[in-house]
Amino acid sequence: MSKQQIVVKDLGKIDYQQAWDYQEQLLKANVDIKSKAGDVSPKPTTNYLLFCEHPPVYTLGKSGHLENLLLTEEQLEEKGIGFVSTNRGGDITFHGPGQIVGYPIIDLENFFTDIGKYLRLLEEVIIRTIGDYGVTGDRSPGETGVWLDPDVKGRARKICAMGVRCSRWVTMHGFALNVNTPLSYFGNIIPCGIQDKQVATLSQELGREVDVEEVKVRLAKHFADVFNADLV
Repeated sequence: MSKQQIVVKDLGKIDYQQAWDYQEQLLKANVDIKSKAGDVSPKPTTNYLLFCEHPPVYTLGKSGHLENLLLTEEQLEEKGIGFVSTNRGGDITFHGPGQIVGYPIIDLENFFTDIGKYLRLLEEVIIRTIGDYGVTGDRSPGETGVWLDPDVKGRARKICAMGVRCSRWVTMHGFALNVNTPLSYFGNIIPCGIQDKQVATLSQELGREVDVEEVKVRLAKHFADVFNADLV
């Protein structure tokens, strides 16, 4: 059986809403194909992995709590930070400079139909990628994303946030890996609604600036390996 193919696209620096609209467009095209294909026909859907970086913006998931944003509308404007309520899962998070945002728009029916498994595999991609830099990523039971020292009280810190949406088994939204992200932005929110844990960046852990383009190459490679697919 031939492997699934994943089209990798780097959108560069792009406004959050613009990237969201583009994801919706790709998702809709796949859902339309599936709705016309019938249950017994092959589904010639296209799998994508989009990379981008957003200008500073706080985004709130559909199950999130606005009180986890610690700034007023005026303060957001003053600091030049956007705010968007989204249709992904999860609570509040930050997107901005030095962060790699990954949006897989994939048809899980081409792979497996299990959202829990999908999230664990996304975590695995990140764990392998930061492992290439000698940083040990881990999971924290009941909390989606990738953590450092999740079991050490006072030391647990999140290096990658995740939140996804799925429609007819086609995914959108995804992960945000902190590479060189200024941590000061996270002081204005309770990240992911979790009070007693901190946020980490790859550069902080390594004590040096990290080449973002190199990290993207590693992410794509590990994504292909973990999902047993070929990159296009």
